[in-house]
Amino acid sequence: MNSNTNSVQVFLRTIAFFLTAGVLGTLLFVLAMVVGLNSSLAACITIPGAIAILTLSGVVSGMFYVLPEWERLVLLKVGKYAGTKGPGLFVIPPFLYSVAAIVDTRIITKQVEATATLTKDNVPTKVTAAIEFKIEDPQKAVINVRDYLSTVIWLSTEALKNTIGSLDLKELLSNRDEIAKALEDQIDKEAAVYGIDVRAVRITDIDTPPQLVEELAVIARARRAAQAKQLQADAEVAVAQKMAEASRILATEEGGFKLRELQNLSEMSKEESAMIIIYPYGDDMGKQIAAAATNRKE
Repeated sequence: MNSNTNSVQVFLRTIAFFLTAGVLGTLLFVLAMVVGLNSSLAACITIPGAIAILTLSGVVSGMFYVLPEWERLVLLKVGKYAGTKGPGLFVIPPFLYSVAAIVDTRIITKQVEATATLTKDNVPTKVTAAIEFKIEDPQKAVINVRDYLSTVIWLSTEALKNTIGSLDLKELLSNRDEIAKALEDQIDKEAAVYGIDVRAVRITDIDTPPQLVEELAVIARARRAAQAKQLQADAEVAVAQKMAEASRILATEEGGFKLRELQNLSEMSKEESAMIIIYPYGDDMGKQIAAAATNRKE
């Protein structure tokens, strides 16, 4: 219980104790005065009366409860469920009514682990998950189950193990969000019987053998390399198809190839330190000029 709220409850119970004891003590004193303070009857009344006053004052003070906003009190009447109280100040009559439990309705986060669990492809794996839940129905959480916290952790652990066993390691590593959502729905459905609302499930860690991780990395690199080669080959095929299509178009146009040659020469001339010498095919003078320009012998 919150310390501030608890101090208020203690204060109210202390006031109730002393007020009850004061009123009953005054009545006992008046009664003793009536029968005579020095008589044996007064002594027989005073001692048991004082004990009864202290007992009754304790019972009256214990009737007062102060609960914070996040706590609920499950009440029984002669052993049967009689309702849920809180938050705030309320009084519970003694003897017929009793308190079954006071529960915290705030969100609780617990960690669950599935250790040495085999995946569908027989890989030993340890998976850790965080479960967020809260008490939605205090009556069910107190009456339908003895220990709701242990029950929720057990349900979560079993659901996690069953999920791991139904998946391959690759699916487990690549579909965390989908798996967490499926776990949340499964655990929430089973925990609702005990008045528990599962708000979120998060897979925080998947521990696999280091050797297996390295093997998976090698396989992944090989697949990426194969995909890159496939893309390169597809690009070359596409380029070849376009070039063949361009050749067919140029062949149907008069002077098409000549224009393409001139365009290639224009693009080549843009290169730095490039020298292009054009002369008719088989022209000896052109050959000599080209050889002199490049300092080469014919």
